Amino acid sequence: MPEKEAYLSAILDLYDRRIVAYRIGTSNNNQLVFDTFDEAIRLNPTAHPLFHSDRGYQYTSKAFHSKLMQAGMRQSMSRVGRCIDNGPMECFWGILKSEMYYPRKFTSLEELTQAIESYIYFYNNQRYQLKLRCMTPMEFYAAAAA
Repeated sequence: MPEKEAYLSAILDLYDRRIVAYRIGTSNNNQLVFDTFDEAIRLNPTAHPLFHSDRGYQYTSKAFHSKLMQAGMRQSMSRVGRCIDNGPMECFWGILKSEMYYPRKFTSLEELTQAIESYIYFYNNQRYQLKLRCMTPMEFYAAAAA
């Protein structure tokens, strides 16, 4: 298979560590990030969280700032060279790569996409986390909502 790059854009809830929305694309562009953000808003219309991100061009653009304002959110972004705000997301990327991506070889974009979707389901619904009192992110979310 000729190599083709894939990009995963995901939004993680800091409270319960669940992935609230994600998109997979073949280009790391504004549209991928904006579609992920729009999906998170669609799935959580009453949420108005503080939005943590890195300093990628998608997140520093005027268009993204406008989307945040329209959604009633504020943005938190560390200074250049300080990745503190985005640490939990970077942790998720490391977990995903070590548990799902590195141990396998993928022969197609479709196979990789299916593996990512399956892993995010597993991560949210079946992967217990010590930080969440040995619950999955969805169990922790449900317990907080009760």
